[in-house]
Amino acid sequence: MKMSQTLPINKAPHFAYSQYQAAVAAGSTLRARELAKELNITEGDLVACRQDIDAWRLRAPFHLLLAELKNVGDVMTITRNDQAVHETTGIYHSFQFDEERKTGLVLSKDIDLRLFIGQWHCAFYLLENGRHSLQFFNQHGVAVHKVYRTEASNHDEWQRLVEAFKDTNPELPTFIQARPQTTPTELPEGFDQAAFAADWARLNDVHEYHGMLKKHGLSRTQALAQIGSHWATSLTSDSLAHALTQAEAKNAEIMVFVGNAGAIQIYSGGVHKLLIQGPWFNVLDPKFNLHLRVDQIAEAWVIERPSRDGLITSIEAFNANGDSIVTLFGKRKPGQPELPLWREIVSAVKESHSLKSSHFIEKRPHAQQSKQRQETSNAL
Repeated sequence: MKMSQTLPINKAPHFAYSQYQAAVAAGSTLRARELAKELNITEGDLVACRQDIDAWRLRAPFHLLLAELKNVGDVMTITRNDQAVHETTGIYHSFQFDEERKTGLVLSKDIDLRLFIGQWHCAFYLLENGRHSLQFFNQHGVAVHKVYRTEASNHDEWQRLVEAFKDTNPELPTFIQARPQTTPTELPEGFDQAAFAADWARLNDVHEYHGMLKKHGLSRTQALAQIGSHWATSLTSDSLAHALTQAEAKNAEIMVFVGNAGAIQIYSGGVHKLLIQGPWFNVLDPKFNLHLRVDQIAEAWVIERPSRDGLITSIEAFNANGDSIVTLFGKRKPGQPELPLWREIVSAVKESHSLKSSHFIEKRPHAQQSKQRQETSNAL
């Protein structure tokens, strides 16, 4: 974590700057998210305290910046939550923005994003240990999305974009402390399980699912507990790792979703290089990395939903607050049926990892990730 430790002339220090200096002096190697927690500050403050040193605030509206990223060429995008980190490399193009909903969509060959830009509070350009990135934070100082320059990027175009969107009169952002989340323990008053089950059976598209949960006032995990084993099967916490291992062994193409309140990032394709490293289960492929804290999976489920294209099956993991960690599907596009090979994998996972059955996990780690990806991951 090397950096210049001298504040610009006439700049008052940010309240977190001395804490950051002390961590650097102590040789901390923690990733940004974990260092912020250790210092009892937000990750947003950890970056903002270095304004004009190795961080520069970017001006809104952010969708204008995102629309120009296509000119940079190859970039790496990172979207994460506390238990999963999703990294994809490709071109940030086909960006679409919905002004009314304040949402963005990226649909390139390798980068697939759903961006809830209305939740984005501020953004910074960060130059740290030779790594160039654009980092976007919500009002609670949580990093919701990051874009890294790569060796294959157009570096001149990247710098032009950064200079065009640097805030010429930046104010240090303030963040609102997030309220502790609690998992609902009681069903909503008047909950009708029969009506809920009937609505589930009438689903025509997986995108109708969250609207149905809202209609019945249920959290995701409440819904799974209520719908019954015909549609949802509870699994052991190591089931996600086993499903990924089976996808690698069978050369199955899958979809991997990881998100937070500000963004969802999706990868579609095969997984090949797997590595278990402490509590982290990793996929370390050239254009896709996944880092999954399997020890913090509180619930895992196989979920089956009807649709116009037939039954659609997913394997999903949730943390102790009931928040989604990661979701796996078989690779498919609207109008296509589910891949038989994916159903075969799901069936095997249900058989061996249902909470009512014995279970095991194959451990077949592969080679380490590239130096550049390792360095970037250390900065998450």
